[in-house]
Amino acid sequence: MSDLDAVLFANEAFYRAFADRDMNAMEALWASSAPVCCIHPGWEAIYDRDDVIESWRAILNGTTAPEINCLAPRVYYYGDAAFVVCFEEIHGDHLIATNYFVREDGRWKMVHHQAGPTRAVLPATPDEPKRTVN
Repeated sequence: MSDLDAVLFANEAFYRAFADRDMNAMEALWASSAPVCCIHPGWEAIYDRDDVIESWRAILNGTTAPEINCLAPRVYYYGDAAFVVCFEEIHGDHLIATNYFVREDGRWKMVHHQAGPTRAVLPATPDEPKRTVN
């Protein structure tokens, strides 16, 4: 598996953990030695790993955790760092998200997630991932 495919796989695993409300998978996806940050829509930035994990626990265990789909992921890769820009579909509405990954112990781990409103138009073929190496 290429690094680009591995990053895309890590991104897909993030959305699968979210959709399945799988807290163990969500926790395993986040880096444990690199600094992390998460900005949920409408929330303040969360910087500490324990606090980030606790925020996901609150969302995934809540009764209002939304169903989510990742659309039109675009991977940008450089060395041991990569980020994915994608759309999140929630209840028919769309947010735009950035998910940042670093290689930690040979695996791609999430260090940043941010999602928020967008005026961008979804691409005509939103399911086809794009890969960019810089």
